[in-house]
Amino acid sequence: MRLDGKRILVTGADGFIGSHLTERLVRRGCDVRAFVQYNSLGGWGWLDDSPADIRKDLDVFAGDIRDPHGVRTAMTGCDVVLHLAALIAIPYSYHSPQTYVETNVLGTLNIVQAARDRGVERVVHTSTSEVYGTARFVPITEAHPLQGQSPYSASKIGADQIALSFHAAFGAPVTVIRPFNTYGPRQSARAVIPTVITQIAAGASEIKLGAVHPTRDFTFVSDTARGFEALAECDAAVGQTVNVGSGFEVSIGDTARQIIALMGRDVAIVTDDQRLRPEASEVERLWADSALMRSLTGWSPEYGGGEGFARGLQETIDWFSDPANLARYKADRYVL
Repeated sequence: MRLDGKRILVTGADGFIGSHLTERLVRRGCDVRAFVQYNSLGGWGWLDDSPADIRKDLDVFAGDIRDPHGVRTAMTGCDVVLHLAALIAIPYSYHSPQTYVETNVLGTLNIVQAARDRGVERVVHTSTSEVYGTARFVPITEAHPLQGQSPYSASKIGADQIALSFHAAFGAPVTVIRPFNTYGPRQSARAVIPTVITQIAAGASEIKLGAVHPTRDFTFVSDTARGFEALAECDAAVGQTVNVGSGFEVSIGDTARQIIALMGRDVAIVTDDQRLRPEASEVERLWADSALMRSLTGWSPEYGGGEGFARGLQETIDWFSDPANLARYKADRYVL
């Protein structure tokens, strides 16, 4: 299936990955309906900062993914659904776990139920590498056991299974994309890379972090957005769960030190206890095997390996270092 000529609903279009994906689809010439979270100010999240030629071509629907009526209304006339709307901050999931079940699990149920009723041709549901928990083997394939080590990851496991159950039970054309640690411009400061960059850019003499020994497979946001496109167009991916990662493993501490070097600063790294996860909840190691993604779609990361990671970090640093962008972030505070 080709996305050209299809009407595409992107949920979570106002967020970090969603805004990049939405802009990419509009530039491609796709007919996009952007589902953004309703607010009384009429804001579109990061889409408010999109170029004027992007905004004029958007059909924006403001609603709440937890509302089945609103979801059905938003999906009217759509051929493809790219479902990214979710609560994703792990620390906040310790504080308010019920909201994660309502948004991530019930929100996904609303999506697949409406897609079934509306006869949608393709649904790509967003998972996360956090569902694997601490790696039992690496690189991590899609056959790795699922381990809910935080309320967030547990809610995403539930959401993934709801989506896949509609394929098994009703033949719904569902694909689950499982991105590994996406980073880049616009990311929330709750994530480690923006946390490091914003503290340095704001002039801090020391960087406050949680655990620095865990490893991650950081994937640049444009690679993740390309992954959504590729899977949406791949008929063979229906009913499957597919990893999307850079295939490059690096520790949080080494990532912070690389950012410090790229920014040309001499700063110390200190442990901030409030940023530490409960011991058994920390995911110690993530490293993606994206062989299935490559075999199904031909996708490969443009920012892969150490060289690609350095390029992605520099682009991210450049964006956050712009005073207009940095001003959006509270670098002196810990953000759940």
